[in-house]
Amino acid sequence: MKQQPQAIFRLSAYSLSQVPSDRKPQIAFGGRSNVGKSTLINTILGQRKLARTSNTPGRTQALNFFEIDDRYYFVDLPGYGFAKAPLAVKEAWGKLVDGYLSHSKNLAGVVALLDCRRDVRDEDQQLFEWLVDKKIPYVVTLTKTDKLSANQLNKARTRIKAELSSDIISFSAKNGAGVKELWSWINKRVGGLIL
Repeated sequence: MKQQPQAIFRLSAYSLSQVPSDRKPQIAFGGRSNVGKSTLINTILGQRKLARTSNTPGRTQALNFFEIDDRYYFVDLPGYGFAKAPLAVKEAWGKLVDGYLSHSKNLAGVVALLDCRRDVRDEDQQLFEWLVDKKIPYVVTLTKTDKLSANQLNKARTRIKAELSSDIISFSAKNGAGVKELWSWINKRVGGLIL
């Protein structure tokens, strides 16, 4: 059995000045509030409580950095969408994420998450268009796929793939679907040989 990578929580950055200044590559995880970013991070790293999960949308309010094998970072981005937060706070999150994605010289790619049960919304479309415009490598990852039948999931994948013109990884924290595919994509971005 292959060994899980060693992952530790390094810091929460509430401003761009707090983002690590070393040259380690960074893989960011982004999507709507409550899409399952923290659950996905915990699952692929084999640690149940590394990234905080919550039933309350909008819990992540900073850029949370997790150092992997002392070689690169996972970055849990604040979610967008229906977070119950004051407008000023939402705007601050938006500026933080936009600034990070626009100016990080170490960003190696973005894992862009979508709930397989939901339609692609305007905010999702904006994120993908923005990533394409900035030429940032990304992979579309459908979460909560165990909540659909195989037929429903195939229909959702076909619909979303047509909308976004992108390859898609189907992920489930329950049965581990998509974990190997995600690691394969991440390894290409950071030049590693994990899992």
